[in-house]
Amino acid sequence: MQVIDRVELYYVKTPLPAPHAPSWIPGTIREHVSMCIVRFVTEDGIEGWSGFPAAGRERAGLGDLLAGLFLGQDAEDIDTMAERIQIMAAGGNFNWWIEPAFWDIKAKAAGLPLYKLLGGTDDRIRLYASSGELRAPADRREEAEARLSEGFDTMKIRVHDFDEAVDIEHISDIATYMQGRMKISVDCNQAFRLTQNGDAPLWSLDRAKRFVDAAADVGLAWVEEPLFGEWHEEMAQLATHARVPVAGGELHVMGYRELARMLAMGCYDIYQPDAMWAGGIGQCLKVAALCREKGLKFTPHCWSNGFGFIVNAHVFAASGFAGEALFEYPLSPPGWIPEARDLIFAQPFLHKEGWFHMPDAPGLGFEIDQRNLETYGRCFFRGSRKSVHWMPEALSDL
Repeated sequence: MQVIDRVELYYVKTPLPAPHAPSWIPGTIREHVSMCIVRFVTEDGIEGWSGFPAAGRERAGLGDLLAGLFLGQDAEDIDTMAERIQIMAAGGNFNWWIEPAFWDIKAKAAGLPLYKLLGGTDDRIRLYASSGELRAPADRREEAEARLSEGFDTMKIRVHDFDEAVDIEHISDIATYMQGRMKISVDCNQAFRLTQNGDAPLWSLDRAKRFVDAAADVGLAWVEEPLFGEWHEEMAQLATHARVPVAGGELHVMGYRELARMLAMGCYDIYQPDAMWAGGIGQCLKVAALCREKGLKFTPHCWSNGFGFIVNAHVFAASGFAGEALFEYPLSPPGWIPEARDLIFAQPFLHKEGWFHMPDAPGLGFEIDQRNLETYGRCFFRGSRKSVHWMPEALSDL
């Protein structure tokens, strides 16, 4: 039993080498990687870490919940830990990103990398390059050539224009240009709308049908999230219509129950739940097992930060799909590169010619760079079973 004795929360903000304009948040320019990091420590001194994107300081009040729900509990009892995360959700806080920290502890206690603890045997996974920005056709061609030269044989691009003809032109141009050399897929980012800084298109079922028809005509590998996330019935209609695989599922915060319902309805051909949003590691692996049973594909989403990448890499390596599917590798130079995204870690999560070699250290398999944590982060909550300490002033200079 690994009893949780202490918990700490950090707000971390590390710099990017160049501005990054994520396609799914129109009008937004990112110059930093901002995140909330949690560190649990057991009575035996085993640490469990996880971290989640932060727009700012919106999780500054999370400490009391974590202290009340998790201190004194057995970190290895994942079902109870998940139930307590669900209690937080009932109060309006969906915090599935916390669950991997308990798996980190459990696997470290067992002396195994997490994916091996979960039954995985593939120590390396094949990747596809996942671009995060909108680009003009000529720039997209240059990007594809760069990724091909680095060892990737599949690249995912983004479209997000109000004019559907522009979106179709983008996929047609790059697919035709790279035909026979590299497979192209596309993320439409229609499952949710982040419009706080700029307006965004909202596709209808008819527009999505026209787009998947165009994608099939030019041989795209898959089309990702072409409809709003709660439109389950429309998704099923689209998947029946499409001549190209339709993928999605990353941010379904209700987890396994919702995704299992969607699977039964035939919403997607490829399921991509992200453990940091969609129910944690345990529920995502249940989705993978259901996909195997139904003859569908499974590969998690991981576009968030280094924690999201490595957590979902363990899910994928343990899922049984690592030998037959590709795993996402976020890469959008010059701004979004792993060396900058992963500054908080002792080593960035780098690919080798389009492959990622799973860590062989116990747990999630990383070490935190304590110097960078001190430089770019501030601990704003520290709690134990004896006392709790709030440090709101620690955020004032970040």
